[in-house]
Amino acid sequence: MYRVKIKPHWEISRDAETPLDTAVLLALLTAIQETGSIANAAKKIGGSYRHAWGLLRDAERMFGHPLVETGRGRGSHLLPLAEKLIWADRRIAARLSPTLESLASELEGELSKTISCGPPMIRLNASHGFAVAALLNQLNEQRLPVELRYRNSADAVAALARQECDLAGFHVPLGEFEEASVASYSRWLDKNKHCLIHLAIRNQGLMVAPGNPKNIAGLSDLSRPGVLFVNRQPGSGTRMLLELMLSRQALSPTAIEGFETAEFTHSAIAAFIASGMADVGFGVQTAAQRFGLDFIPLVRERYFFAVSNSALNDPLMQQVISILQSASFRETVDQISGYDGSATGKILSLTEAFAGH
Repeated sequence: MYRVKIKPHWEISRDAETPLDTAVLLALLTAIQETGSIANAAKKIGGSYRHAWGLLRDAERMFGHPLVETGRGRGSHLLPLAEKLIWADRRIAARLSPTLESLASELEGELSKTISCGPPMIRLNASHGFAVAALLNQLNEQRLPVELRYRNSADAVAALARQECDLAGFHVPLGEFEEASVASYSRWLDKNKHCLIHLAIRNQGLMVAPGNPKNIAGLSDLSRPGVLFVNRQPGSGTRMLLELMLSRQALSPTAIEGFETAEFTHSAIAAFIASGMADVGFGVQTAAQRFGLDFIPLVRERYFFAVSNSALNDPLMQQVISILQSASFRETVDQISGYDGSATGKILSLTEAFAGH
């Protein structure tokens, strides 16, 4: 099985000048931020002190602004422009990584099929999530062939119904919004053909800047003047849930500034807020924690993999289920901020999972 990795790469140029490759510069700036010293940062990235200074001078000359402030006995620290460059890189990675992971997985499959006809693969279509990413790491470590495609929950479940994938990841809120959410998936899920594998329970809520400077307490604050919101893309399960919650409180999306500004992952939402481009967004606790944001929990939800009953006894699927049911993977899920892995790997019928709905 071939492994393909695709990473975001960007350059900056000014007028007709030679473009500045940001990869080494960002590594140096991040190391300065972590060590407080240009000399130590140079060692950390495997370069010389002289080369580090030359790189900083070239970048500062192009921008026309300083990136680092140094002082005898006070070390070195980043200036606002350097910090903005680091945040820009984190935002690029947060937005593009799921798409690039999906593309890399598709290329792996195409290479394997072209060169050696390729082994059977588990085709996984899923809404992006941190427990899903953790499972992919486990599958890759054990060299299980998997073809990944990140897509919204509705598209994933629809693909399963068309037999275009073997596992479809989607999430359903607990409590008052469960019935409406289950109804939205019912056109594709058949209790006689499909069952569910429980992945995790996770927290969804409002992500806000550290210290919550806009004093946001709940959804009703989103329509206040001066509060700028960033949303998930139309069709995503998270946006569907948010719209259900707003409707229940008779809050109009048109009254929320920034409601049509969309990002494609929870991490991209968090990066958007952390970089100061919005005040608040709706997403999972994990993303808020990883970007140093405050989090206001509003709802718990279950994340499932839908699978055909007939596929459960497939040898490759059995290996995937074995990983999901292992104590080590449950522990991994439990260690993700805002996630509960106590029922990870449990296989449920649709009737058992959604009793009464």
